[in-house]
Amino acid sequence: MRAAVLHAPGDVRVEEIAEPAITAPTDAIIRLSAACVCGSDLWPYRGIEPIDAPVPMGHEYVGVVEEVGSEVKNVKPGQFVVGSFATSDGTCEICLSGYPSSCVHRVFQSGTQAERALIANADGTLVPTPGMPDADLIPHLLAASDVLGTGWFGAVAAEAGPGRTVAVVGDGAVGLLAVLAAEQLGAERIIAMSRHASRQKLAREFGATDIVTERGDEGVAKIKELTGGLGAHSVVEAVGTQESMNQAIRSARPGGHVGFVGVNHDVTLSGEELFFSQVHLHGGPAPVRQYLPHLIDLIWRRKISPGRVFDLAVPLDEAAEAYKAMDERRAIKAMLTV
Repeated sequence: MRAAVLHAPGDVRVEEIAEPAITAPTDAIIRLSAACVCGSDLWPYRGIEPIDAPVPMGHEYVGVVEEVGSEVKNVKPGQFVVGSFATSDGTCEICLSGYPSSCVHRVFQSGTQAERALIANADGTLVPTPGMPDADLIPHLLAASDVLGTGWFGAVAAEAGPGRTVAVVGDGAVGLLAVLAAEQLGAERIIAMSRHASRQKLAREFGATDIVTERGDEGVAKIKELTGGLGAHSVVEAVGTQESMNQAIRSARPGGHVGFVGVNHDVTLSGEELFFSQVHLHGGPAPVRQYLPHLIDLIWRRKISPGRVFDLAVPLDEAAEAYKAMDERRAIKAMLTV
């Protein structure tokens, strides 16, 4: 089957690899309908995360179940499903406490930029849609697989809600969908931090009430200015760099909440600054599976349109162009049609 494989920094090739096969009774195999390139895929693409051998790429996916293991009960062949980037059994204490992305049997999904994919822990990972979706719903359902669920967790972790001012650090797909999530959660004011006109426009359409173009200390000062010198009640950090984490913590008021969902790289925090900031920090790999039933329902009833973050769609065979466009910031997020 065809799959996108990263051979070295900047070198993505679509090539023939072996078909997946059921290896455990809890596995499923799905035929991909669509996949996409994630911002986190750009870390190895840029050489920031080293790879030792060619790696099949992708962890966001929707598609049709083709085969299931003997112990799979919740999904069956022929169903259209959405899954998470972290597989989960759905039954362990960690899953039941609301954190399936840290399931004791977790497997981080890979290899979904392909024609077919093996999904471990299928019963606790895959969520069937109410029926076979119309073609125009597929991008929105695909967004739920990661970036919508991650943005949603960022907003929940930041305690976004009625009467609260939410600031979002990062204008990639996750940051933009954190804006959408904050709006859905009833936030009174949503400040999107962005320097890019197209992303600012989408942020506004998703519910942002204010745009801040400044970064770093200047961005923090602008947030303070907009909030009477206090800072935001809720801040979503959706980048994962030292600068973005500092900006997020410093933009929150004492007693405020920071939800950090950007995959962090070499971020260190000052204990003294944390002590005197008096902010709550909550984040990590988003428990997307927890939110999927609700998010699928919103999408199915056409209450939200998160797939609008896909501003480039190309066939799987053109995966290299999808990576290049995102790396060069010519695309917010690229979808691969299979």
